[in-house]
Amino acid sequence: MFQQCRAARVPRGAERTRAKVIVGVPKESYPGERRVALVPVVIPNLTKAGLEVIVESGAGAQAGYPDAAYVEKGAKIVPDRAAVFGTADIILQVLCYGSNDVTGKADLPLYRKGQALIGFLRPFGSAEIVQQIAQSGVTAFSVELMPRTTRAQSMDALSSMATICGYKAVLLAAEHSPRVFPMMTTAAGTITPARVFVIGAGVAGLQAISTARRLGAVASAYDMRPAAKEQVQSLGGRFVELPLEAQNAQDARGYGTVQDENFYARQRELLTKVVAESDVVITAAVIPGKKSPVLITADMVKGMAPGSVIVDLASERGGNCELTRMGEIVHVQGVTILGSINLAGSVPYHASQMYARNLMTYLTYMTKEGKLQLNMQDEIIRETMVTNGGEVVNARVREFLKLPALAPAGS
Repeated sequence: MFQQCRAARVPRGAERTRAKVIVGVPKESYPGERRVALVPVVIPNLTKAGLEVIVESGAGAQAGYPDAAYVEKGAKIVPDRAAVFGTADIILQVLCYGSNDVTGKADLPLYRKGQALIGFLRPFGSAEIVQQIAQSGVTAFSVELMPRTTRAQSMDALSSMATICGYKAVLLAAEHSPRVFPMMTTAAGTITPARVFVIGAGVAGLQAISTARRLGAVASAYDMRPAAKEQVQSLGGRFVELPLEAQNAQDARGYGTVQDENFYARQRELLTKVVAESDVVITAAVIPGKKSPVLITADMVKGMAPGSVIVDLASERGGNCELTRMGEIVHVQGVTILGSINLAGSVPYHASQMYARNLMTYLTYMTKEGKLQLNMQDEIIRETMVTNGGEVVNARVREFLKLPALAPAGS
């Protein structure tokens, strides 16, 4: 079970006056990452919960939150990363080692046994990395694993970041499109509105529909989950219905499930005409822990009109478009394909604000009298905890990474 790692440093006889549990926020180290795990406005809530907050100098600067704003709200500024990791009982990051596969490994020697680590961990990524985190002795929590329940909704960082991604995808499409989005009546006549087609009506897809509509475009969407129809229509979008039925279209968490290749082949065939008639296609069909299904083939791209734009929000997992290249812009016969990654990081001020509120709610939920209370009977805690006591303890993660099941406690 989680132990407060600072206990060993409390002088003998000083138990009654020991310092509060310290929450530390280091500067994000992933190249180009501008978000920060906490923003100043949430610090008083953490202080009220009995926690002390320290922030690495400059951690919030690129998101628009200077050191002085943190100090004003009661946080302490420390000079460097080593000071944060060496002092804090709980480390809050946006991209922890695991989701940060570029520079994240440098944090591994800074972890301490019994320390808590909270952030995006990509638990269904590398088994080696997850096990390295476990062997460091930290108790790691992955925000990606937050249950999709009403009780956990205010802690759902994945949905918060997906909202930003859907919004930014439309802005990128508008920037790269040679067409304007709204209908305009001008001295030169009437300009027809752009046609935006969204594939995958999850959180990101629904926000893309909403944003496209705000810009004046005609929006339509497709999702293999029948329940998505009402959500699309509620935003003013047209739901594209295909004569195709998915088997067990969504899992218990509401995510789309993997289908067989016959389903995807028929889906692509039926989507070809809709894609060809669209000025912008935004794909957001992602299945957690799996390679993204190919929904747009090279031939389908060739059938699109010159000047059309595809924004592939699934590019990090292989892409929904066959021609997508992660992190790159590809031009094929006049069609622009954007394989953009980390779109939430490109809107750092509000992305950080949303993420910080999710973490603040999560932390205060787990905290009583200034200490983490990790009740493993609680679904939120049990489902988000990935490592503890040197082991990968999350059942879903162990199953996905093909690790043997742990023996029940007390056996």
